[in-house]
Amino acid sequence: MRGATGRSARLAGYLFALTAGSLWGTTGPLSTRLYAEGAALTGIGFWRIVIGGAGLALYALVADRGMFRIDRRGLLVVGVGGGALVALFEVAYQFGIAGAGVAGAAALLYTAPVIVAVLAVPILGERLTSLRLALAVVVMAGATLTVTGGSHAGGTAGQTGASIAQGVAGGVLAALSYAGTTLLARYAVPRYGALRVLFFEIIGGTLVLGAVLPLAGHAPVPPPTPGAWAYTLALTVATVLLANFAFFAAARRIEAAPVSVAATIEPVVGALLALLLLGQQLTSIGWIGLAMVAGGVAAGYWREGFREGPGERG
Repeated sequence: MRGATGRSARLAGYLFALTAGSLWGTTGPLSTRLYAEGAALTGIGFWRIVIGGAGLALYALVADRGMFRIDRRGLLVVGVGGGALVALFEVAYQFGIAGAGVAGAAALLYTAPVIVAVLAVPILGERLTSLRLALAVVVMAGATLTVTGGSHAGGTAGQTGASIAQGVAGGVLAALSYAGTTLLARYAVPRYGALRVLFFEIIGGTLVLGAVLPLAGHAPVPPPTPGAWAYTLALTVATVLLANFAFFAAARRIEAAPVSVAATIEPVVGALLALLLLGQQLTSIGWIGLAMVAGGVAAGYWREGFREGPGERG
């Protein structure tokens, strides 16, 4: 009986992780719909985290008011440092989607776990094994093939003005910010809890974007149409709230490595949705590249990620 219960819990964990990755995979298609509604690239991320932060605050008021409390070090590391990383991600990933296409942006984003493996050497004192180095080459090559394999065809460059070069730069910056958030989470989550870390990162990111965007001449304009508000709300609920709640539920049931393996379904879901809903075609080379990214990252976590901790995305 106990063994059956354990298997059921693990099955639920995998399903939760797959759910989280699938929900994150809707980011590209939903953002592309927002571009069509006239939403500004720099404003989408701002309103996404504003609504997400409000949702988390409401949850805290109803279920866990202790989530509002954090010490000074946590406020500095999570609120300021994590908030800056969230702010960078929210803007950079939108440029990645607009310029490189949904699949290209997702492929570039999923170089982040490899970046974590490399940065963990000086920051966390971990070893960079030959396997990790080989997987880094495979994943980076896969990202290149995906971007050059037609993932931007049928994209939104005409609607947003973002070039392929800007899309690649945005995808790389998004991956760097996601990697930084993961490294920060390894320190902060055991001390403050996943939901508190997510909440203060979102609040910090909102404040950073609210201050920086106007100074850069891109004040966050509200979504221009009812349709844009609907897509923004859907993006927030799916990718900020439900996806992270599912990810945390998975992490409570199975080890971090299989959670991360299952969550790598995101770029596959994003590419399939872009193909079915947006007409963003991938050539055979692009599909090979996407498979290399997802397979390489999954293999890395599966083979040696059992000591890794899960990270969160704002």
